[in-house]
Amino acid sequence: MALSLKTAVNGMQFENPFLLASGPPGTNAKVIAKSYDLGWGGVVCKTISLDASKVINTAPRYGKLKAREDEKVVVGFENIELISDRPFDAWLDEFRHLKRTYPKKILIASIMEEYRREAWHEIVRRVQETGVDAFELNLSCPHGLPERKMGMAMGEEPGIVEEVVGWVKEVARIPVWAKMTPNVGNPAVPARAAVKGGADGISTINTILSIIGVDLRTLKPMPTVEGYTVAGGYSGQAVRPIALRHVMEIARAIPGVPISGMGGIETGFDAAQFFLLGSHTVQVCTGAMLQGYEIIAKLKEELMKVMTDHHFASVQEMVAKSLPYFSTHADLVQRQKAAKAAKVGNAKDAETWKGEIKKEADALVSN
Repeated sequence: MALSLKTAVNGMQFENPFLLASGPPGTNAKVIAKSYDLGWGGVVCKTISLDASKVINTAPRYGKLKAREDEKVVVGFENIELISDRPFDAWLDEFRHLKRTYPKKILIASIMEEYRREAWHEIVRRVQETGVDAFELNLSCPHGLPERKMGMAMGEEPGIVEEVVGWVKEVARIPVWAKMTPNVGNPAVPARAAVKGGADGISTINTILSIIGVDLRTLKPMPTVEGYTVAGGYSGQAVRPIALRHVMEIARAIPGVPISGMGGIETGFDAAQFFLLGSHTVQVCTGAMLQGYEIIAKLKEELMKVMTDHHFASVQEMVAKSLPYFSTHADLVQRQKAAKAAKVGNAKDAETWKGEIKKEADALVSN
């Protein structure tokens, strides 16, 4: 059986389904070109806006949550970084250069603007003239610029999501993906609104609002900038279960709509789980920041191992394969009864919990 990582989404031909997500890994043409040369299937550039002069970053702006047993292991990663502070015209020149140099590589422009129809029209018109392959609308950045009604300030309101996507689709001639915020109760609601507005695909998740911790020497929250901080966006392997749930919920709510899944992907085995729950492509940001752009070789190798083990010839064959196995708790109870499950499965609380909580909890774990 000949395996292939090639995949097609919204008419775009990807040599493999691994994209660098919007953020520091795609901050200029030089590093984007490096990622192409190393074998990434596509890149979503760092988010841009028309007026970069309003974007002022701080230092430090990152914080790491490290494993208790080994501080070399980064469990979670927080950032308070804003969108690109590079001039808009410089980005346009670099987009043109990248598409001339790498015509077959997929380049997706991440864009974010204020809550004004004319601003979204302008940025879409000017960027698509450079030859980029698609747009990703950043409706989900969890920190920075909320006073300008940008990012998550838009994405948490379904009515605004539908409206802004509609504005973009009035002038866009290329596919439009809407990037969703995880900082909502039901992720399917804004995703449905985006599709109603005309979105061709959904990207999920952006980072999760968080506080990485408090420095117990100074009693200051981190990352500390002149003694102060703000809540930031949390990413890394710790968010993967949350991201998988969002992908699952959205895939079930809007079947057939392409999803680009992300959140805590550090291995090809992680990526496989996103495909099985409904993603058509996957994106990696923090994983590349922690392990380098070269992580792509491992991602592809490990994904192909999963495909080989389960006889999948293509990524498309994997998509949503595990979705039918989600049900309700009431249904699980009925299935368990019907199968005459083992005593521990049928046990009442009074019979299960007798004081040895660690051992008793381990007996209920399935993996």
